[in-house]
Amino acid sequence: MDASLQTDSHPPSAPPGSGHDPFVADLIRVRDAADQVAFARLFRHFAPRLRAFLIRSGSPPEVAEDCAQEAMASLWRKAHLFDPARASVTAWIFAIARNRRIDLVRRERPAPDALPWGPEAEPPQAEIVALRQEGARLVDALRVLPEPQRLLVERAYWADRTHSEIAAETGLPLGTVKSRLRLALGRLRAELS
Repeated sequence: MDASLQTDSHPPSAPPGSGHDPFVADLIRVRDAADQVAFARLFRHFAPRLRAFLIRSGSPPEVAEDCAQEAMASLWRKAHLFDPARASVTAWIFAIARNRRIDLVRRERPAPDALPWGPEAEPPQAEIVALRQEGARLVDALRVLPEPQRLLVERAYWADRTHSEIAAETGLPLGTVKSRLRLALGRLRAELS
């Protein structure tokens, strides 16, 4: 069988002089012959790893997916730029993905002239008083709650825990956490209205 038609998920052995990088042969096939089978092997191997890397780097899953796809598309378009003497295929592809993520973050960052300059204006005194009064009412309403409900509200809203995290921390079933929080929020609404 012709090596360029192999469809298994493992790359063929690297050509002489390519070091120990098993992906060089596939990338050279993509570069020299626009070999779609070799690209498919590279894609199957690297796309999920790029996505996981980008998620661990702080990207939301949908952004990580987009960056991984763009990095693999760049690999196809720019394979001619790959130099096995300068970097491994893995390092090269991950650098492309990292750069795509940086470009995306830069595009989302507001322009400096869109940022407010100088200190923020203080809110009107009446607004400050109203906020303090609402805060005091909320503290009073929380005191009315049974302790198990109050503790769950504090974890959910002040400690910013998810329902699942609260269930794991307290040992309570997830359904119990959700129902206690729902009851607590209902009581708080009633107290504050």
